[in-house]
Amino acid sequence: MAPIESDEILNDWKTRQSLAEKMIPVVGQLYRDQGIVIRVFGRRLMDGSKLDILKAHKFARQMVGEELDIEQSFSMLEALSKLKVSPARIDLGKLCHHYAESGNGRSMHDYLQETLSDVITDQPVDQGEPKDVVLYGFGRIGRLVARMLIDRTGGGYKMRLRAIVVRGKGGDFEKRASLLRRDSVHGPFSGSITTDEASNSIIANGNVIRLIYANSPDEVDYTQYGIDNALIVDNTGIWKDEDGLGLHLKARGASKVLLTAPAKGEIKNIVYGVNHEEISPEDKILCAASCTTNAIVPVLKVINDHFGIRNGNIETVHSYTNDQNLIDNYHKAERRGRSAPLNMVLTSTGAAKAVAKALPELAGILTGNAIRVPTPNVSMALMSLNLNQGTSKDELNAFLRDKALNSSLQEQIGYTSSTELVSTDMVGSVNAGVIDSAATIVDGDRVVLYVWYDNEAGYSSQVIRVMQDLVGLKLPDLP
Repeated sequence: MAPIESDEILNDWKTRQSLAEKMIPVVGQLYRDQGIVIRVFGRRLMDGSKLDILKAHKFARQMVGEELDIEQSFSMLEALSKLKVSPARIDLGKLCHHYAESGNGRSMHDYLQETLSDVITDQPVDQGEPKDVVLYGFGRIGRLVARMLIDRTGGGYKMRLRAIVVRGKGGDFEKRASLLRRDSVHGPFSGSITTDEASNSIIANGNVIRLIYANSPDEVDYTQYGIDNALIVDNTGIWKDEDGLGLHLKARGASKVLLTAPAKGEIKNIVYGVNHEEISPEDKILCAASCTTNAIVPVLKVINDHFGIRNGNIETVHSYTNDQNLIDNYHKAERRGRSAPLNMVLTSTGAAKAVAKALPELAGILTGNAIRVPTPNVSMALMSLNLNQGTSKDELNAFLRDKALNSSLQEQIGYTSSTELVSTDMVGSVNAGVIDSAATIVDGDRVVLYVWYDNEAGYSSQVIRVMQDLVGLKLPDLP
């Protein structure tokens, strides 16, 4: 066996580290100055460390079969930085992969000029003033959405978190700020947080966010805080119908409401990427459906469009949530009164029925149930489907990988081929759902798919996408 050239391997690692370090300021400048979000096969590089960048390059193996060459990606990034490009999401990994396959001897500059022609401009792009956003409720989803909004500030981003509304009369300001600073699942806040108790303001990475106390949506006057025409994101789950959510619209300074839970009645349940085109400028109240609905609907859509689905069952293995008890105690729901950290708890889910609100063609053909398990985050949907035509594991996985890489649902559908992946590896995943291709089972027209989803970060990312649509922020995805 030939000896391993350890010095050569170490020197190669140092070279790649150095290139990753050089990419960081370029990625940041493109975002701040031009509103360009750089990604590598769907993974955002903004605010990433050199190791995050190197891991993103390694992730390319699962998408195109080989690691992305960082020397090539750095050269492509440099060439991109010399162009005048209007705000867009640009995937560096895809650019490099396409260039290697179809560059046809062109320089990177000429290739980018052609590939990005739709967003190359000599004219300054007016992004307008950012839209005021208020988070009503500050639980698991509220805090993650807050982090995401703060992380995206700048670069022509059209949303600005201005306030957080919580119940009570005050006295817990520092505790609320502390919950934003530290998170047992998602780790510490990325950046700086200071507080100004005199004005009840949290200053997070330069964003001044007022903490407002109220017990009903209609008792708040946002204009007294300099907030107007605001998008209210209701994370409480207390009000789910039009009458209840309509209370938000009675508050001065509020213009639209988005619910981060399944809605009742005729309120539109939006699964971004699937039925977001139903959003109209006249809509005042919308719903971002549930985490499970967002995880399964994009996958169900692409499978039904291509293979057709006769019927099926969706079994959700879901992390415990805050509405369960830590120890055995009374709970109005069946079984949920038993200790969440100690038990698997069989319960119900409305996700299968909710599919029909986003995909009416699947109404009545799916059943579903749920098992709450003793983990704090990351869930899985087991999709047992009977198709209209037969297929094979390789064909089905290749089809799903292509949808995760090249389709309009690439942000919603993730894909992994790892045979060692477990739930904690999915913490922080921003896809609505991630196909575990190694676990796929196919027997003719019967298939079983395993779809991971971070029921907090993945869902919050979908909420952000709906919010962007509501404020008119629609960045093109290239290539």
